[in-house]
Amino acid sequence: MGWFTAFVCRASGRFRLRSFGRFRREGPDELDAGVLRELEGRIGYRFRDSELLVNALKHRSYVYAHQGHGIESNERLEFLGDAVLDLLVADFLFRRFQDKREGDLTQMKSLVVSRTVLARKARDIDLDRFILLSPEERGAGGGRQPSILCDAFEALIGAIYLDGGLEFSRTFVDRKVLDDFDELIQRDDYVNFKSKLLEHTQSLGSGHPRYLVHSEEGPDHCKMFSVEVCVTGESIGRGSGRSKKEAQQMAARDALQRLGAL
Repeated sequence: MGWFTAFVCRASGRFRLRSFGRFRREGPDELDAGVLRELEGRIGYRFRDSELLVNALKHRSYVYAHQGHGIESNERLEFLGDAVLDLLVADFLFRRFQDKREGDLTQMKSLVVSRTVLARKARDIDLDRFILLSPEERGAGGGRQPSILCDAFEALIGAIYLDGGLEFSRTFVDRKVLDDFDELIQRDDYVNFKSKLLEHTQSLGSGHPRYLVHSEEGPDHCKMFSVEVCVTGESIGRGSGRSKKEAQQMAARDALQRLGAL
Protein backbone atom coordinates (compact mmCIF):
# COMPACT_ATOMS: atom_id res chain seq x y z
CA MET A 1 0.00 0.00 0.00
CA GLY A 2 1.19 3.53 -0.65
CA TRP A 3 2.19 6.43 1.54
CA PHE A 4 -0.35 8.82 2.92
CA THR A 5 -0.29 12.27 4.41
CA ALA A 6 -2.75 13.65 6.86
CA PHE A 7 -3.18 16.41 9.35
CA VAL A 8 -4.99 16.63 12.62
CA CYS A 9 -6.57 19.88 13.74
CA ARG A 10 -8.42 20.94 16.84
CA ALA A 11 -12.11 21.69 16.51
CA SER A 12 -14.43 22.28 19.45
CA GLY A 13 -11.85 20.77 21.80
CA ARG A 14 -11.62 17.47 19.87
CA PHE A 15 -9.46 16.12 17.05
CA ARG A 16 -10.83 16.34 13.53
CA LEU A 17 -9.03 13.93 11.20
CA ARG A 18 -8.73 14.62 7.47
CA SER A 19 -7.30 12.27 4.90
CA PHE A 20 -5.22 13.12 1.82
CA GLY A 21 -3.91 9.74 0.83
CA ARG A 22 -3.50 6.15 1.91
CA PHE A 23 -2.08 4.22 4.80
CA ARG A 24 1.18 2.33 4.28
CA ARG A 25 1.42 -1.22 5.47
CA GLU A 26 4.54 -0.86 7.60
CA GLY A 27 2.75 1.50 9.99
CA PRO A 28 1.47 5.06 9.95
CA ASP A 29 3.19 8.38 10.67
CA GLU A 30 -0.25 9.86 11.36
CA LEU A 31 -3.79 8.49 11.46
CA ASP A 32 -6.53 9.61 9.11
CA ALA A 33 -10.25 8.93 9.47
CA GLY A 34 -10.19 6.02 7.01
CA VAL A 35 -7.41 4.27 8.91
CA LEU A 36 -9.28 4.67 12.19
CA ARG A 37 -12.44 3.20 10.64
CA GLU A 38 -10.42 0.22 9.45
CA LEU A 39 -9.11 -0.41 12.95
CA GLU A 40 -12.58 0.01 14.43
CA GLY A 41 -13.79 -2.68 12.03
CA ARG A 42 -11.06 -5.01 13.25
CA ILE A 43 -11.87 -4.49 16.92
CA GLY A 44 -15.64 -4.48 16.45
CA TYR A 45 -16.23 -1.16 18.17
CA ARG A 46 -17.00 2.33 16.80
CA PHE A 47 -15.64 5.18 18.90
CA ARG A 48 -17.73 8.24 19.62
CA ASP A 49 -14.55 10.12 20.53
CA SER A 50 -11.86 9.30 17.96
CA GLU A 51 -9.29 11.19 20.00
CA LEU A 52 -9.34 8.40 22.57
CA LEU A 53 -8.48 5.85 19.89
CA VAL A 54 -5.65 8.02 18.56
CA ASN A 55 -4.22 8.45 22.05
CA ALA A 56 -4.32 4.69 22.65
CA LEU A 57 -2.02 4.25 19.66
CA LYS A 58 0.63 6.84 20.61
CA HIS A 59 3.82 5.19 21.77
CA ARG A 60 6.05 7.49 23.79
CA SER A 61 8.76 7.40 21.12
CA TYR A 62 6.29 9.02 18.71
CA VAL A 63 5.33 11.68 21.27
CA TYR A 64 8.96 12.56 22.01
CA ALA A 65 9.77 12.64 18.29
CA HIS A 66 7.05 15.28 17.88
CA GLN A 67 8.35 17.37 20.82
CA GLY A 68 5.48 16.28 23.04
CA HIS A 69 5.40 15.35 26.70
CA GLY A 70 5.34 11.81 28.07
CA ILE A 71 1.88 12.35 29.52
CA GLU A 72 0.54 12.56 25.94
CA SER A 73 1.52 8.94 25.18
CA ASN A 74 -0.71 5.91 25.61
CA GLU A 75 0.77 5.00 29.00
CA ARG A 76 -2.07 6.45 31.09
CA LEU A 77 -4.63 4.56 28.99
CA GLU A 78 -2.48 1.45 29.33
CA PHE A 79 -2.61 1.83 33.13
CA LEU A 80 -6.40 2.07 33.04
CA GLY A 81 -6.83 -0.71 30.48
CA ASP A 82 -4.66 -3.05 32.52
CA ALA A 83 -6.98 -2.58 35.52
CA VAL A 84 -10.14 -3.01 33.40
CA LEU A 85 -8.75 -6.16 31.82
CA ASP A 86 -7.80 -7.61 35.20
CA LEU A 87 -11.33 -6.99 36.50
CA LEU A 88 -13.08 -8.51 33.49
CA VAL A 89 -10.87 -11.60 33.35
CA ALA A 90 -11.18 -12.10 37.11
CA ASP A 91 -14.96 -11.79 36.86
CA PHE A 92 -15.03 -14.31 34.01
CA LEU A 93 -12.93 -16.82 35.92
CA PHE A 94 -14.83 -16.35 39.18
CA ARG A 95 -18.15 -17.11 37.48
CA ARG A 96 -16.85 -19.87 35.22
CA PHE A 97 -14.95 -21.91 37.81
CA GLN A 98 -17.06 -22.21 40.93
CA ASP A 99 -14.88 -25.02 42.31
CA LYS A 100 -11.45 -23.41 41.85
CA ARG A 101 -9.44 -21.95 44.71
CA GLU A 102 -7.90 -18.48 44.69
CA GLY A 103 -4.46 -19.77 43.72
CA ASP A 104 -5.81 -21.60 40.66
CA LEU A 105 -7.81 -18.57 39.54
CA THR A 106 -4.76 -16.34 39.97
CA GLN A 107 -2.60 -18.60 37.81
CA MET A 108 -5.21 -18.69 35.03
CA LYS A 109 -5.62 -14.91 35.13
CA SER A 110 -1.85 -14.42 35.00
CA LEU A 111 -1.73 -16.52 31.87
CA VAL A 112 -4.61 -14.75 30.10
CA VAL A 113 -3.25 -11.25 30.78
CA SER A 114 0.43 -12.14 30.22
CA ARG A 115 2.50 -10.05 27.85
CA THR A 116 3.01 -12.99 25.49
CA VAL A 117 -0.70 -13.70 25.14
CA LEU A 118 -1.75 -10.05 24.81
CA ALA A 119 0.94 -9.43 22.18
CA ARG A 120 -0.50 -12.32 20.17
CA LYS A 121 -4.00 -10.90 20.58
CA ALA A 122 -2.70 -7.56 19.31
CA ARG A 123 -1.23 -9.25 16.25
CA ASP A 124 -4.54 -11.00 15.61
CA ILE A 125 -6.12 -7.60 14.91
CA ASP A 126 -3.00 -6.29 13.11
CA LEU A 127 -2.54 -3.65 15.79
CA ASP A 128 1.12 -3.26 14.86
CA ARG A 129 0.00 -1.62 11.60
CA PHE A 130 -1.70 1.20 13.49
CA ILE A 131 0.63 2.01 16.41
CA LEU A 132 2.26 5.44 16.13
CA LEU A 133 6.03 5.14 16.61
CA SER A 134 9.04 7.32 15.96
CA PRO A 135 10.88 6.53 12.69
CA GLU A 136 13.80 5.18 14.73
CA GLU A 137 11.62 2.89 16.84
CA ARG A 138 9.76 1.61 13.80
CA GLY A 139 13.01 1.07 11.93
CA ALA A 140 14.27 -1.01 14.85
CA GLY A 141 11.21 -3.24 14.60
CA GLY A 142 9.37 -1.66 17.53
CA GLY A 143 5.98 -2.37 16.02
CA ARG A 144 6.64 -6.09 16.44
CA GLN A 145 7.95 -5.90 20.01
CA PRO A 146 5.69 -7.83 22.44
CA SER A 147 5.97 -5.11 25.09
CA ILE A 148 4.83 -2.36 22.70
CA LEU A 149 2.03 -4.52 21.29
CA CYS A 150 0.83 -5.51 24.75
CA ASP A 151 0.88 -1.92 26.03
CA ALA A 152 -1.07 -0.65 23.02
CA PHE A 153 -3.61 -3.46 23.39
CA GLU A 154 -4.19 -2.56 27.05
CA ALA A 155 -4.40 1.13 26.13
CA LEU A 156 -7.05 0.22 23.56
CA ILE A 157 -9.11 -1.48 26.28
CA GLY A 158 -8.75 1.64 28.42
CA ALA A 159 -9.95 3.80 25.54
CA ILE A 160 -12.97 1.57 24.91
CA TYR A 161 -13.82 1.73 28.63
CA LEU A 162 -13.73 5.55 28.67
CA ASP A 163 -15.67 5.83 25.43
CA GLY A 164 -18.34 3.16 25.94
CA GLY A 165 -18.19 1.93 29.53
CA LEU A 166 -17.63 -1.44 31.15
CA GLU A 167 -20.08 -3.50 29.10
CA PHE A 168 -18.55 -2.55 25.76
CA SER A 169 -15.15 -3.31 27.27
CA ARG A 170 -16.48 -6.70 28.38
CA THR A 171 -17.74 -7.43 24.87
CA PHE A 172 -14.32 -6.62 23.41
CA VAL A 173 -12.49 -8.75 25.99
CA ASP A 174 -14.89 -11.66 25.48
CA ARG A 175 -14.44 -11.57 21.69
CA LYS A 176 -10.76 -10.71 21.38
CA VAL A 177 -9.12 -12.03 24.58
CA LEU A 178 -11.22 -14.87 25.96
CA ASP A 179 -12.35 -16.31 22.62
CA ASP A 180 -9.83 -19.19 22.77
CA PHE A 181 -9.57 -19.49 26.55
CA ASP A 182 -10.14 -23.26 26.70
CA GLU A 183 -7.38 -23.87 24.16
CA LEU A 184 -5.05 -21.37 25.80
CA ILE A 185 -4.99 -22.95 29.25
CA GLN A 186 -3.98 -26.28 27.67
CA ARG A 187 -0.90 -24.89 25.91
CA ASP A 188 2.60 -25.38 27.34
CA ASP A 189 4.11 -22.42 25.47
CA TYR A 190 2.34 -19.88 27.66
CA VAL A 191 3.76 -21.02 30.99
CA ASN A 192 3.91 -18.42 33.75
CA PHE A 193 7.50 -19.09 34.76
CA LYS A 194 7.36 -16.87 37.86
CA SER A 195 4.41 -18.80 39.26
CA LYS A 196 6.04 -22.09 38.37
CA LEU A 197 9.28 -21.09 40.09
CA LEU A 198 7.40 -19.96 43.21
CA GLU A 199 5.61 -23.31 43.40
CA HIS A 200 8.92 -25.15 42.99
CA THR A 201 10.83 -23.21 45.65
CA GLN A 202 7.96 -23.48 48.11
CA SER A 203 7.80 -27.23 47.58
CA LEU A 204 11.49 -27.34 48.55
CA GLY A 205 10.88 -25.17 51.60
CA SER A 206 13.09 -22.42 50.18
CA GLY A 207 10.59 -19.57 50.43
CA HIS A 208 9.83 -16.82 47.91
CA PRO A 209 12.18 -15.92 45.04
CA ARG A 210 13.39 -12.32 45.02
CA TYR A 211 13.83 -10.44 41.72
CA LEU A 212 16.53 -7.78 41.58
CA VAL A 213 17.15 -5.41 38.67
CA HIS A 214 20.77 -5.99 37.73
CA SER A 215 21.02 -3.29 35.06
CA GLU A 216 19.04 -0.94 32.81
CA GLU A 217 20.34 0.04 29.38
CA GLY A 218 19.08 2.16 26.51
CA PRO A 219 16.93 5.32 26.18
CA ASP A 220 13.67 5.71 28.10
CA HIS A 221 11.51 4.66 25.16
CA CYS A 222 13.58 1.54 24.45
CA LYS A 223 15.07 0.25 27.68
CA MET A 224 16.49 -3.23 28.19
CA PHE A 225 16.31 -4.61 31.71
CA SER A 226 18.52 -7.33 33.19
CA VAL A 227 17.09 -9.12 36.24
CA GLU A 228 18.57 -11.58 38.69
CA VAL A 229 16.41 -13.97 40.76
CA CYS A 230 17.62 -15.12 44.17
CA VAL A 231 16.45 -17.67 46.71
CA THR A 232 17.77 -17.60 50.29
CA GLY A 233 20.31 -15.01 49.15
CA GLU A 234 21.72 -17.17 46.33
CA SER A 235 21.45 -16.22 42.66
CA ILE A 236 19.71 -18.98 40.72
CA GLY A 237 18.88 -17.33 37.40
CA ARG A 238 19.14 -14.28 35.14
CA GLY A 239 17.06 -12.87 32.33
CA SER A 240 16.57 -9.76 30.23
CA GLY A 241 13.67 -8.06 28.49
CA ARG A 242 12.17 -4.76 27.37
CA SER A 243 10.25 -4.50 30.63
CA LYS A 244 10.92 -5.57 34.22
CA LYS A 245 8.08 -8.10 34.00
CA GLU A 246 9.48 -9.68 30.86
CA ALA A 247 12.98 -9.81 32.35
CA GLN A 248 11.61 -11.42 35.53
CA GLN A 249 9.85 -14.10 33.47
CA MET A 250 13.07 -14.87 31.62
CA ALA A 251 15.03 -14.99 34.89
CA ALA A 252 12.48 -17.40 36.35
CA ARG A 253 12.70 -19.56 33.22
CA ASP A 254 16.50 -19.63 33.49
CA ALA A 255 16.27 -20.60 37.16
CA LEU A 256 13.83 -23.43 36.44
CA GLN A 257 16.17 -24.79 33.76
CA ARG A 258 19.15 -24.68 36.12
CA LEU A 259 17.14 -26.40 38.82
CA GLY A 260 16.02 -29.10 36.41
CA ALA A 261 12.36 -28.17 36.87
CA LEU A 262 11.58 -27.60 33.17
